[in-house]
Amino acid sequence: MSTPGLIPPEERTRVGWAGRWALVRAFWQTDIVARGKEPELLVTVAFLLSFGAVRFVTHSIRNDWLPIFGNVTAAGIHVHHMVPGMLLVLVAGYFGLVMGENRPVRLLSVLFGVGAALVLDEFALWLRLADVYWSPEGRQSIEAVIVASALGIVYLAGLDFLRHVTWLLVGRIRPHRPAAPAREPDSPRSRSSSP
Repeated sequence: MSTPGLIPPEERTRVGWAGRWALVRAFWQTDIVARGKEPELLVTVAFLLSFGAVRFVTHSIRNDWLPIFGNVTAAGIHVHHMVPGMLLVLVAGYFGLVMGENRPVRLLSVLFGVGAALVLDEFALWLRLADVYWSPEGRQSIEAVIVASALGIVYLAGLDFLRHVTWLLVGRIRPHRPAAPAREPDSPRSRSSSP
């Protein structure tokens, strides 16, 4: 059984890169766009890629790996990367609300994902109101990103998926109760032997 628009299995080895790209586009249309999950996927992918990039940049600055990266300051004040992140989240949210049906959903999804990654990467800073990025307390930022990523991925997989996984886990955790003993039906002999 083949899905319309997909390359039959016997022809996949002969299609080359163009055919593989066509297969990816077909999967994108059937599994993402048709299910209405494109904005969620774009937010999640932008979030994960931005988080990886910002971690690379911050480690490059701290360890002096690449001279092109450096701290951003304005009037002698260090500007944390959560500041542009907040601006991106606010702009994406605002335009997502006020532009109506003609809003650029793909662009706003990517902007929101990038902004959310910049903000959550400094979660420990705004939780503690102290610059703890490189201290052990800064680990809370990574934990917040892990939780946000997991929620985004689970949402992409669908609530049915989450319901099925929960059912499987709870079914395995719940103690197995033995079946209740079967009661014998009332018979004339059992009634006569009772006192």
